[in-house]
Amino acid sequence: MSFSLFRTGISCALAAVLVTVPVSLSAQEPLHYDYGAARALPLDRGSAAVKQDIQRLQTRGSLILIVAHPDDEDSAMLTYESRGQGVDTSMLTLNRGEGGQNIMSNDFWDRLGEVRTQELLAAGQYFGIHQYFTRVADYGFSKTLEEAMQQWGHDRVLYDVVRVIRMTRPMIVTAVFVGGVSDGHGHHQTSGEMAQEVFNAAGDPKVFPDQIAAGLQPWTPLKVYARAPFARVSEKGIFDYATGHYAPVQFHDYVHNTTIEGLPGATVSVSTGTYNPLLADSYTSIARTGLGSQKSQNGGTAMPLPEPSNSQYHLYASRVSATPPAHEDSFFDGIDTSLAGITSYAPADQRTAWQGKLKSIADTVQQAAAAYDATHPEKCAPAFAKGLIATEALLADLHASSLPADAKYNMKHELDIKRDQFNQALNDALGVSVIPIVSADGSRRGPSGPQPGAPPREGSFQSAIPGDTFPVDVHIADEGREAIQVVDTKLVSHSGDGWVFKPASSVAGALEGGKALDQQITATVPASVEITRPYFARKSVEQSYYDLLDPRYLNMPTMPYPLSAELTYKYGGAEAHVTGVVQTSHRYVGPGPTLEPLLIAPPISLTVSPQAGVVPIGNEPLHLQVSLRSSVKGAATGTLKLELPEGWTSEPATAQFSTKSYNEERIVNFTITPKNVQAKPYTITAVAQSGGHEYKDGFEMAGYVGVRPYPFYRPASYQATGVDLKLAPSLKVGYVMGTGDDVPQSLAGMGVHVTMLSPQDVSTGDLSAYDVIVLGVRSYAARPELARANSRLLAYANAGGTVIVQYQSHDFDHNYAPYAFTLNHIEGSDGGRVVEENGEASILDAKDPVLNWPNQITKADFDGWIEERGHGFPSAWGTEFIAPTEMHDDGEDPQKGGLLYARTGKGFYIYTAYAFFRQMPEGVPGSFRIMANLLSIGKNPQLTK
Repeated sequence: MSFSLFRTGISCALAAVLVTVPVSLSAQEPLHYDYGAARALPLDRGSAAVKQDIQRLQTRGSLILIVAHPDDEDSAMLTYESRGQGVDTSMLTLNRGEGGQNIMSNDFWDRLGEVRTQELLAAGQYFGIHQYFTRVADYGFSKTLEEAMQQWGHDRVLYDVVRVIRMTRPMIVTAVFVGGVSDGHGHHQTSGEMAQEVFNAAGDPKVFPDQIAAGLQPWTPLKVYARAPFARVSEKGIFDYATGHYAPVQFHDYVHNTTIEGLPGATVSVSTGTYNPLLADSYTSIARTGLGSQKSQNGGTAMPLPEPSNSQYHLYASRVSATPPAHEDSFFDGIDTSLAGITSYAPADQRTAWQGKLKSIADTVQQAAAAYDATHPEKCAPAFAKGLIATEALLADLHASSLPADAKYNMKHELDIKRDQFNQALNDALGVSVIPIVSADGSRRGPSGPQPGAPPREGSFQSAIPGDTFPVDVHIADEGREAIQVVDTKLVSHSGDGWVFKPASSVAGALEGGKALDQQITATVPASVEITRPYFARKSVEQSYYDLLDPRYLNMPTMPYPLSAELTYKYGGAEAHVTGVVQTSHRYVGPGPTLEPLLIAPPISLTVSPQAGVVPIGNEPLHLQVSLRSSVKGAATGTLKLELPEGWTSEPATAQFSTKSYNEERIVNFTITPKNVQAKPYTITAVAQSGGHEYKDGFEMAGYVGVRPYPFYRPASYQATGVDLKLAPSLKVGYVMGTGDDVPQSLAGMGVHVTMLSPQDVSTGDLSAYDVIVLGVRSYAARPELARANSRLLAYANAGGTVIVQYQSHDFDHNYAPYAFTLNHIEGSDGGRVVEENGEASILDAKDPVLNWPNQITKADFDGWIEERGHGFPSAWGTEFIAPTEMHDDGEDPQKGGLLYARTGKGFYIYTAYAFFRQMPEGVPGSFRIMANLLSIGKNPQLTK
């Protein structure tokens, strides 16, 4: 079937020009990404691992799942296929969830994307999968497929999806979503459409030919499925929760460009609730344990009770049979998944010899299966060693053969997977592992050398810098019953050339079963080392995709960690390898001592707080805090200053700094005096000079205790906009933090005195000390004391205070307001959304007092907003509330609940669905002006008469 980019009308050749990205020639291999855990999960060690290794070696089945965001995945299906059926299983996630919520930490936007990437990687260990990402970013809730395609660009998304399919070469493509309104919103719909479109696109050499030129080859999957829709159908049709409208019960088949009337039926039912006694759990429960790693959106998920469960999928297209069946027992019905099936790539008249060699390899797998003993996994080791030798020999024969290039390419792809699986199976059967740990203080070494059994000391540095020299203790363990012959141990750089490694001694020789040894290798970091950081960035959060800083890592979760150790050993005539990412040791309250991968950082890191804000046109002084952190393993000195707009001055003009040890921080507060401020953007940049180098950016670790941190870099700049901004004088504001936001810093940046309120403050403190109490986003969900102390908040407002409630989730739908208030008529919903940030906003009453003092709010104050207008719009409220504005997405009903205020006693109660938590940290001028009026309502002369 021919393929066309029918949505855009752009020819394939032109599409390739538009979105071509330089790609490393090594991209013809699947990307090998090491998650970097010090040790594998118990599921992937010992007898449980060996049993799964045998299953994987018995099949060449391969599958990929395509989803939109982290936590969209059908994790139970993935776990069943990977751990239950031995399928080589991958997942492609379109974006990293940057535009979502965060109940766990104060990370938003691209920092949140890093957090959710790490959460998903941790979850993926339980699923047993390989993971990939595209370049597009989650720009926020998208109600329609058309909007998502407009934001991301159809061909930009398809380019990366095609590329991943050509790299992983799966037999089966699956999707959670179908590309229709039942999917919930536009991002989901995009992932469903892409999964079907790629079924034809990946195999067409005319689609994105630059990928073929870079070394990839076309790939044609055999089947494509999507999960049977969850939609509830009524006589009105399917209810579209994104738009609030009903749609016909029709689904588009993007493979054939046809329409399916009614709900697509289930072709395959995957028994995910099946109990695996060796893994001591069902696949659903294992998957849910992994899903529990993804806490940022909702704080964690509950474990299901043990019971039968399944995932149902509809078959959209098949190249296995001319007439797709109505029912199948598995995704792989009709597909030869035996090792002998690898020969199907060769011409028919050249298959016989290859079939014999592959049958011999398959026989060794059967020998391992016959020898399997859960109490003696080492009984499988001789067969694994034999299979590894035979597979490597077959790869050599393939390289020397005269087979057609495409046959060699595809056979090599599958044999490489089998070689790696034999290698891993041998490691698992023998219990061989390597754990390299930075020992900055000689942590495991005593007066006479390494101390076996001693745990690594806590507190080694996490980040090395150019020029550092440090020892790495490489711990080699043979926990099984069989001896191995250690050939070599070495450190390997993944962060550029120039490293110098000096082993203290050789460890080559026999290592008895049940024994371990240590080798110390000293590493020196080159001056030209690559910094560990995201390999992608975007100019602003308004850009809906990432630019590639290093195209080599396109589609990988992160760039590789900088340093690993590799053990080479021999057993049964086979030479095998074990690798481990170099770790550092830290102590966290709760988890305790934790091993995390070594990172490479610059010597000096700068961050500026806040990152963006406003400068009143009246030339009022503004305050900026610069944090300087040293990664130098000793003393560091230098100067710190600000690059200012012309005519502006700072106090101090220049600050000297001095640090004495690693990770030491200095904070410098600058008072900036502007000059001739106009209504335009301004940039202030912090600059540090130290050791003959200049530094203008820095990193903070994104994440929270329990998820592995990753460095997030940003320029050390403050983006300010000149704005006509007035505020009632001497306001004292108490702030109750919800699920995390930067609004308090933004308030402080506009001259408001902000006090963060603790649970005790809310429950028993003197609330009358504050003019205004602001409740952060989703605070009723994150702060249980608010529900208990709600009557205190109402009494405070009644006595003359002002309560400002920002966007809340459905937890707020319990009559917490002083008057009737319904967040949403749909049970469990977080209220309505207005996602078109550029959509028209209407002023319903231009004379409304709240919109006229101290700033006159006009439609211009809603210009330049990012991502959305807001969410958590209520659907009903009492007549006591005043709604002075209205906004809605195109084609939808009016939303008047974005701003509601009411007098209660002597004070005021305000609910706002406006996304201040997104606008203010990004310096959107109108958001500051509107917030200033809300904060000032208690002193508004028109309302206090």
